[in-house]
Amino acid sequence: MAKRPAPEPYKIKMVEPIRLISRQDRQKALEKAGYNTFLLDSQDVYIDLLTDSGTSAMSQEQWSALMRGDEAYAGSASFYRLVEAIKDVFGYPLVVPTHQGRAAEHLFFKLALQPGDIVPMNMYFTTTRHHLELAGGIFYDTICSQAHDTASTFKFKGNMDINKLEDLYQKRGERRFPVVVMAPNVNMAGGQPFSLGNLKEVFQWCREKGIKLYLDITRIAENAYFIKTREEGYQDKTIQEILREICAHSDGAWMSAKKDGLVNIGGFLAFHSHEQELFEKCRNEVVVYEGLHTYGGMAGRDMDALAQGLRDVCSFEYLRARITQVEYLHSLLDENNVPLVHPCGGHGVFLDAAKFLSHLDQDEFPAQMLAAQIYLEGGIRSMERGNVSAGRDPQTGKNRRPKLELVRLTIPRRVYTQSHIEYTAEAIVRCYQRRDKIPGLKFTYEPKVLRFFQARFCPLSCKKD
Repeated sequence: MAKRPAPEPYKIKMVEPIRLISRQDRQKALEKAGYNTFLLDSQDVYIDLLTDSGTSAMSQEQWSALMRGDEAYAGSASFYRLVEAIKDVFGYPLVVPTHQGRAAEHLFFKLALQPGDIVPMNMYFTTTRHHLELAGGIFYDTICSQAHDTASTFKFKGNMDINKLEDLYQKRGERRFPVVVMAPNVNMAGGQPFSLGNLKEVFQWCREKGIKLYLDITRIAENAYFIKTREEGYQDKTIQEILREICAHSDGAWMSAKKDGLVNIGGFLAFHSHEQELFEKCRNEVVVYEGLHTYGGMAGRDMDALAQGLRDVCSFEYLRARITQVEYLHSLLDENNVPLVHPCGGHGVFLDAAKFLSHLDQDEFPAQMLAAQIYLEGGIRSMERGNVSAGRDPQTGKNRRPKLELVRLTIPRRVYTQSHIEYTAEAIVRCYQRRDKIPGLKFTYEPKVLRFFQARFCPLSCKKD
């Protein structure tokens, strides 16, 4: 029997109404959206598991912090409070604020790379890879092999493979190899963490080669929770101690604060003191693309809410309730033999769409169709993380066909209750029971960039071109 999640270390003070429209209306909404859950109107969604980005419920301390917001154009006190929080929680003294994570990625790769540079990562993330390639960089996946096996129960599937890194370094030819990027709780692998032991090994390898190591710390607190509960020697460490140790083994980082920052908007670049030169370049450039270096696209109130959110997220009790809620959904589905990514990740449950809809070819977009069917079944919005997200190879024009074809059920922080989780599991089980009757999809509109956001589809049997 599925283990119940830990009790939430909070009580509900305000509620937002939601509604479940009829199945007939859900079918109409799905067709209007071109079978793309990103294009559904939120008012037509009952339980929204599309993303954990910017969907958190804020604490009373964060709402209070909003009222402290200093909206001065230059030298905002809110900015200095944010810098202090980032230094206290992560140990980075140099900060460039941005409106969200992808803006930070844009600035970093634009200024850190030259065309042709090699950049290995522990798997890709969509916007990260796109900004890397826009800057002329060449992405390589150096994540451990277990990450590509949904059935593997390896506890740290976000780890980098040092042998892959070394092999890539030896074969690079004349190409520069300036930076390695690691992300905690790797999204495209199913929210899988890296271990501190592996991070230290990669950091040491980079130091020996004269290569920088940067982190995407978007879901760093959830990774710290897994280190504390899974990695030997860290059980007695606080979350904040683990966060500081993670960041100490890097040259700098960027964050989409809409996840583990527990806010609805915001992001930043952060650097250790020895990266003063790159920090100065980013601080100068942020004025062109975002706003002045003391707000960078965020209102003062948002910077204050983020400063508080970074302190809130260091609570082990909060993280335990959050992650055991995700694990509860995972166990309910696993009990019914629904194909999943194992072990359960941090921010969501990932369905193995290739196994779920094994009768469909990957170019028939099984993950995209499965997300659509989950909405049709229960009004639940999820998202595709597979062939559509991976895009086309710019050289061949063919779909990249990644090793993982997943549907992500992302759990917003402090938003849904146990009964919502149980309802979600029941709807997905019903989809699984009728899986053999689910057809594939074809494009009716395909954007050239980040196609998963705006693409439109219809079932293979439809007559549309």
